[in-house]
Amino acid sequence: QVQLVESGGGLVQAGGSLRLSCAASGLTFSSYAMGWFRQAPGKEREFVAAISWSGGSTYYAEPAKGRFTISRDNAKNTVYLQMNSLKPEDTAVYYCAASFEDGYDSIYDYDYWGQGTQVTVSS
Repeated sequence: QVQLVESGGGLVQAGGSLRLSCAASGLTFSSYAMGWFRQAPGKEREFVAAISWSGGSTYYAEPAKGRFTISRDNAKNTVYLQMNSLKPEDTAVYYCAASFEDGYDSIYDYDYWGQGTQVTVSS
């Protein structure tokens, strides 16, 4: 049974930082590209960042470029999202996802999803 469990969300002031983690189990983690998505109330789930199975390639949505960093530790079966210079518009539930087909920015490319972690940025 595949499980993706996110952690690290919370309430932070604008300009602050958070580091999200996603621990994976029940799959060969190093065979999967991993992605982070987010969903704000009343909005569709949107792509934030993705990383290839090896960690050699990373991809970011425009709002995340220069502020967020995705990384992974295949020995720990964990993917991370370091978020700096947070803005109120970053407020959302953040989800991690696993893609066997090296998917990147489409939700349809991903096979497994976590339950999400809430990030709230106050102004």
